[in-house]
Amino acid sequence: MRGFLASSIGVTCAAALTLPGALPASASTAQDLAPAASRAALPGSTQSLPLAPLPADRAAGTATPRQGLQRRDVRPFSLVGVIWDDPDTELFGRVQVRTRAVGSGRWSGWQDVETHNHEHAADPDTAERASGRVRGATAPLWVGNSNGVEVRVQAEADERAGAFDDSPFPRGLHLELVDPGAEPPDRGPVDAPRAGATEFPALSRKRTVAEFLSGRADRESVRAMPAGGRSGQRAAGNERRVQPYIGPRPRIVTRRGWGADEGLRERGFVYTNKVKAAFVHHTASGNNYRCAQAPSVIRSIYRYHVRSSGWRDIGYNFLVDKCGNIYEGRAGGVAKPVMGAHTLGFNSNSMGIAVLGSFGSTKPSAASVKAVAKLTAWKLGLFGANPRGKTYLKSGGGNLYRKGQNVRLNVISGHRDGFATECPGRRLYTKLGTARSTAARYQGR
Repeated sequence: MRGFLASSIGVTCAAALTLPGALPASASTAQDLAPAASRAALPGSTQSLPLAPLPADRAAGTATPRQGLQRRDVRPFSLVGVIWDDPDTELFGRVQVRTRAVGSGRWSGWQDVETHNHEHAADPDTAERASGRVRGATAPLWVGNSNGVEVRVQAEADERAGAFDDSPFPRGLHLELVDPGAEPPDRGPVDAPRAGATEFPALSRKRTVAEFLSGRADRESVRAMPAGGRSGQRAAGNERRVQPYIGPRPRIVTRRGWGADEGLRERGFVYTNKVKAAFVHHTASGNNYRCAQAPSVIRSIYRYHVRSSGWRDIGYNFLVDKCGNIYEGRAGGVAKPVMGAHTLGFNSNSMGIAVLGSFGSTKPSAASVKAVAKLTAWKLGLFGANPRGKTYLKSGGGNLYRKGQNVRLNVISGHRDGFATECPGRRLYTKLGTARSTAARYQGR
């Protein structure tokens, strides 16, 4: 059988798909070896507009302070969010936006923006969190191609407002308008012998297991190589006879496939030791998108996470759309234990999967739940994890578990299991039992 990593996806994607192995001994970081040409800037932009005080809404019978922007013309954008200076400060209030569609010129009704978003973040005391670039932010909201905007932020009538130096708002409120740019050009079929494939093709379970064992045997041979030069073939042979529980690798759209501008993110990669659990999220960005628009939604979230929120890369390790397509998230290798910024306090030894949309009252599609099961069956299987099982993770600190506490969690958990939050939405959370049993079946359990 031809070597998969060399033949299927080309040089750059081969590096991204390298099976789990030894990480740098001195630190959990590695250098980005992508060619400079891959970092050429792609279309896309962010407009950042400071919010200003608005008159009190007398018609609503309230005199609580408001900030925002009156209706105005702006350059085209498709995603909105609100940011502020201090990431440790919460925005207690209601954020609503109205937008004008390009083409029709129609204004939308008022749409709510999810304000409680700080739990999607890097862990305390990590370099990413302490970079000095991180800002407070709402969840992003996808509104489609627009060229006009109006926003209002209504303060919450709460005693906590006094914590903000007699102002109910965090300092430095800005409206972020993100244009994802045009779709990237087609870069040819996936099996083309070139760097930069747009997807990792799906594999059968038999081939997935065979190539996992082949890669593990190669690593064991290297470790077992004696000083005299004889290889550890017996050890490798023993490893080959062990049949692990790994689901078939699903089709995964690469970062190149969804059009990531690699010049936005930080160059290095950061890894954790292993993947013991998967946290499922929703992006809270709304459900008003078509599957063909999913790459644009992801490019917008990526830009919002990096340019607006100050993160090193997109926070999630993987994303899933309503049609069940799976997308590579944070850079560093889809088979590697890449450290994400998705579940505050539990980013170590875990991965984050975000389903595009909002699922508090909306039922997730069957295709998206099935995709979560396929992805977890494969990725958790690479690290020997049972999707129906339990595991222990050490808390990095949060509002449910103190720092350093060992917490028993489902191997496939919802974000709310590690942090007091509505994420991944009630309707998606109730589907995690189905995802667990389906993933275990895909693993052959």
